[in-house]
Amino acid sequence: MGMQEPDHQCPRTFLLLINSTLLALISTLRSLGEFIHQPFQAESESYFPAQIKAHLTKESAWVLEYSVGGCSEQHQTHQQHPETFHLQQVYNSSKDLINPPKNYSKKFAKFLEETDSDWDASTSSALEKAILASGRSGEKRIGSKSVSQQRSGVSLSNSPACSVGSSSSGLGGGLVTTQPEKTSVALSSTEKDASDSTEEDTMNPRKSLDAVNASKKAEEESRMLGEIAKLNTLSIRFQKFKLLLEQPNIDLEQVRKLSWSGIPDEIRPTVWKLLMGYLPCNSDRRDATLSRKRKEYEEHVAQSFPKGKATDEALYHQIHIDVKRTNASIQLYTHPAIREALERVLYCWAIRHPASGYVQGINDLAVPFFHVFLAASVVGNVENTNVDAIPKEAMGNVEADCFWCLTKLLDGIQDNYTFAQPGIQRQISRLKELINRIDAPLFNHLQSQGVDFVQFAFRWMNCLLMREISLKNTIRMWDTYQAETDGFSDFHLYVCAAFLVKWSDKLKKMEFQDIMMFLQSVPTSTWEEKDIEILLAEAFMWKELFHNSPSHLAGSTTNGTS
Repeated sequence: MGMQEPDHQCPRTFLLLINSTLLALISTLRSLGEFIHQPFQAESESYFPAQIKAHLTKESAWVLEYSVGGCSEQHQTHQQHPETFHLQQVYNSSKDLINPPKNYSKKFAKFLEETDSDWDASTSSALEKAILASGRSGEKRIGSKSVSQQRSGVSLSNSPACSVGSSSSGLGGGLVTTQPEKTSVALSSTEKDASDSTEEDTMNPRKSLDAVNASKKAEEESRMLGEIAKLNTLSIRFQKFKLLLEQPNIDLEQVRKLSWSGIPDEIRPTVWKLLMGYLPCNSDRRDATLSRKRKEYEEHVAQSFPKGKATDEALYHQIHIDVKRTNASIQLYTHPAIREALERVLYCWAIRHPASGYVQGINDLAVPFFHVFLAASVVGNVENTNVDAIPKEAMGNVEADCFWCLTKLLDGIQDNYTFAQPGIQRQISRLKELINRIDAPLFNHLQSQGVDFVQFAFRWMNCLLMREISLKNTIRMWDTYQAETDGFSDFHLYVCAAFLVKWSDKLKKMEFQDIMMFLQSVPTSTWEEKDIEILLAEAFMWKELFHNSPSHLAGSTTNGTS
C-alpha cells in the first residue's frame, strides 16, 4: 500500500465489508476525507447500545479497532500509516464514556444490520469462542487509564496495551479478550496483506517465547523460595525439638504441643516412644528402660514359640494370612523377615491379652510403629532398604519397640477389640450423631439411600483409616494423634467426621451403590502432607465445638429425619 499523505477522508461506513474487493475498499477509504485527523468530540451516549454497555464491567477498558493496513509499532501516527483506522472507547468506574465522532451511532447500527447481529451477552460469547477457536490471534491488552487521552488517528500498537486480531473466523475475524479487569474487542479486515501485517506485529515468536520463559522462571523462583521457607521452618522446629530432648527431664507437654504440627523424621522414633509412654522422661533412666523392655520381649517370644513353633497354631495361621495382605503394595512388607517379625509381634500381643485376643485390623496398627523404628536403623529410604543387610540385633530392637508401643496403643482402645467390639459400635453411633449435626443434608441423603454408617465406618474405626490413607500420611496423622489426649479414640472420631464431610458434595449426587463403592475406595492416592494437615485442622475445629458439649449431640439424631 502507498504511504503518501492522504487527500481524502477515511471511511464513513463502519468496518467490515467482507464481500468487497481490496481496491473497492481502499477507494472508499480515500474518498471520504480527513475525518480521522479529528479527535473524539463529546456528544451523547445514545450511540452506545445498552446491551454492550451492560456487557462491560465498570472497571474494564475496551478497544474497538478496525484495521486495513495493520497495527505496527514502527508507525506511530496516522500520517505515517494512513491505512490504519482506529476507533477507541474507554469505560471505567471513574469516567463516563468518551463519546465518538458524529454519526458513529449510525455506523454502528449499520454494522449490526449488515452483519445481522443482535449484540448481547450470547453474541459476545459466541464471538469469543469463534475467534479463540481459530488460534491465530495474538493479543496485547490495554488498561483503562492508558487510552483515555489518545486520539482516534493514532495507532494503538505504539502502546504495550495494543489489542489487534487477525483471525478470519468470527465477525470480521477480530479478537475478543475478556478478563475480570479488562475487556478488549478488535475487529480487523479480512484483506490478506492487512492480516499478514497484523500477525507479524502481534504474534512475535521471540516475544512470546520470552514471555513464556519469564513466566517459567518466575514460577521456578517462587517454588524455590517456598522450598527454602519450608526448610527454614523445619530447621527451626528441629532445633526446638532438640532443645527439649536434651533436657535431663523432658517437658512432655511441650513435646506434645510441638508434635501436633508434625515431627521431623530424624527424631520421630524417639519422640513417639516418649509420647506413647514407652520411654521415661528422665534421660538417666532411658537406656536402662530400653534394655529391660527389649529383654522382656525376647522372653515373651521364647515363651510363645517354644521349640520354634506357636503354641496356638490356629491363631498364628490367621495372623499369618493377615500379615501377607498388610501393605502388600510396599515391597518392604513382602520380605519374609519383615513378615515374620510382624507375626511374632501380633502373636505375642494376642497371647498376652486373652480377653480380646487377635482381631483382624490390629495387623494394620503395628505397621506405623515398625516402619518408623526401622527407619532409624537404616540409611536412606526405608522402603527401598536391603533387609538382609540389617543387623539381627537392630531388627530385634525394632521388633521389641514395636511390640511395646503397640501394646500401649491398644491398651487405650482395647474395648474396640473385645467381644462384639462395643468401642467401635459406640464410635459409629457418635459419628452418626456428629454428621447429622455438622452436615444435615448429607446425613439425610445417606438415610434416604438406606446407607447404614456401620457399612463403611466400621473399617474406619477398626483400622484407624489406615486402609483409606497411605502409610506415609498415616504416620504424619499419628504425630497429631499422639500429641492429643485420647487421640486414637476421641480425636479419631472427629477426623472420621471431617473425612466424610470432605466428600459431601460428591456423595449427595450418588445413589446407594455408588456411595458404597466410593466409600470403600476413597480417592486419596494423591494426597500430600498438606491434605492431612487440613483434615486434622477441621477435625480439631469439630472437637472444640462438640466434644465438651455432648448435649448438642445427644438430641441431634431425633431432630434429624432418621
